[in-house]
Amino acid sequence: MIDGILNVYKEQDYTSFDVVAKLRGILKQKKIGHTGTLDPMAEGVLLVCLGKATKLVDLLTEGDKCYRATMKLGYETDTEDVTGETTAEGDAAVLAQLTQADVERAILSFVGKYDQIPPMYSALKVNGKKLCDLARNGIEVERKPRPVQIYEIEIENIELPRVTMRVHCSKGTYIRTLCHDIGLKLGCGGCMESLKRTRVADFSIEQALTLGEIEKKRDAGELEQILY
Repeated sequence: MIDGILNVYKEQDYTSFDVVAKLRGILKQKKIGHTGTLDPMAEGVLLVCLGKATKLVDLLTEGDKCYRATMKLGYETDTEDVTGETTAEGDAAVLAQLTQADVERAILSFVGKYDQIPPMYSALKVNGKKLCDLARNGIEVERKPRPVQIYEIEIENIELPRVTMRVHCSKGTYIRTLCHDIGLKLGCGGCMESLKRTRVADFSIEQALTLGEIEKKRDAGELEQILY
């Protein structure tokens, strides 16, 4: 049995469960666990623990994270990202009057601690049931705000209605909810258009390998070189 941590580059359209299932086939072992769900539309760092290292899953899940996200202003969706159904469209006049300074001010106001209401389309459980399962059945339940912390936001580009930014945050932070909340603060609505996780704790995207690359390392007998 292989023991260690793999820094996997999760590609778009894979669920975190898909990654684990495929790794079980590639590595021929069952004892594998991931350390934090990434939505199918998201890509980037997904830490996967193998064998005895599965004992570290909870510890690694506690780590802070970094993301690069694109937010689209002007409308809201039920999933808080562009994959969902539109639930509200912002006032075009409000969006047209926004200045770059307005947008920057609203975004940077979220740096620090704030209480974030988790989205319905999430893996969190209420009374033993996943919120996403309830949402798919048309059921919306009250979610209690959870304290999260935004350590830093770096705004890379503003070309309205889109804003690209880098976010360094605590565990449990939903970037799509952050985009939604920024849209509310600006009065025009907003949702997440793309997301890439660039770091989890000390594991960065530069060292992450796709499933295909991991398979090639296995075939070359070089798995030990990529294990932590």
